[in-house]
Amino acid sequence: MARRSALPPIPDFAVLRSRLDRAREAAAGTGLVIAPGSDLRYLIGQPGGSFERLTALLIPADGTPALVVPKLEAPGFTGLEELGVDVITWVDGVDPYNLAAERLGGVDRVAVSDFTPALHVLAIRDALPKAEQVLAGPIVRELRMRKDTAEIEALRKAGAAIDRVHARVGEWLRPGRTEAEVGADIAAAIVEEGHTEADFVIVASGPNGASPHHALSERVIEAGDVVVVDIGGPVAEGYNSDSTRTYAVGTPRDADVAATYAVLQEAQQAAVDAVRPGVTAESIDAAARDVIAAAGFGEYFIHRTGHGIGLDVHEEPYIVAGNDLPLEAGMAFSVEPGIYQPGRWGARIEDIVVVTADGGESMNNQPHDLVVL
Repeated sequence: MARRSALPPIPDFAVLRSRLDRAREAAAGTGLVIAPGSDLRYLIGQPGGSFERLTALLIPADGTPALVVPKLEAPGFTGLEELGVDVITWVDGVDPYNLAAERLGGVDRVAVSDFTPALHVLAIRDALPKAEQVLAGPIVRELRMRKDTAEIEALRKAGAAIDRVHARVGEWLRPGRTEAEVGADIAAAIVEEGHTEADFVIVASGPNGASPHHALSERVIEAGDVVVVDIGGPVAEGYNSDSTRTYAVGTPRDADVAATYAVLQEAQQAAVDAVRPGVTAESIDAAARDVIAAAGFGEYFIHRTGHGIGLDVHEEPYIVAGNDLPLEAGMAFSVEPGIYQPGRWGARIEDIVVVTADGGESMNNQPHDLVVL
């Protein structure tokens, strides 16, 4: 029946109280229902777990926030009273949705966190039939997009940890081994080097490198392969790393690798150099995309240039055409252009960049050159 792992570190209570206050202000009269997950961790320092029994943080338009939680799950949450959050427990046979409705009061609008299971979303709707139900994402992401000093330090820690793993890839990547075998060694090293777990491991060799989200396979790595290694995971504070480097197993078999990879390096650096407050997210995408397109590889860059990162690997802001959001200090995101030639090979370079007062700071410092092993 055990479902919980060791509790994560809890941020300073003053920081959390400020986040709760800002969430209420941002909601502007809308009641918030925050299910377990990264939004809950951001607001109370603990992620909880989402099961068939309702657990949810309730932030009414007026009044004290409360966590509605099954009595058997309540011991997994600590310090909420000190944080100024009431704890409302319930046992099987009690309707928790009515408890939630009572705490939220007669609100006209309820914002539910984006990844709340439909089981709970529909039951909350039934318990508050007169309230409009909307997503809480647009409210909470306005808080989460701008990282504070402690969050940036956690991202810096995660970036350094994943850099140490990339520095060791030569220990495992060689001809005769499968992608899965190399991936297992990398996953172990991700934990060894300071993460709590390996969240994802991509080892995409040869033609598999042309698939950006290829994971692992039983393909045997061959001499001359170009190999994309995209890896990451959370550190104890909950903030994630995500970094890609491209390797060659000996001399690349394709004669165009060096010239094509040089274009990719130029594009990635152009996007990183363009980061500063006031420019738009889409302008960073364009900085990378324009270089790749000018070199004749535009059709082979098939995804956005980046995504925000923090307690989730993918979050706002997204670095993509059409996103005219002006960048602000504290925003953190990947810069990861790629060139993917189907049936042949692919390459990607990825760093996490945080917007500073006058530019950007990379959380990753491994060289961008094609690493020939």
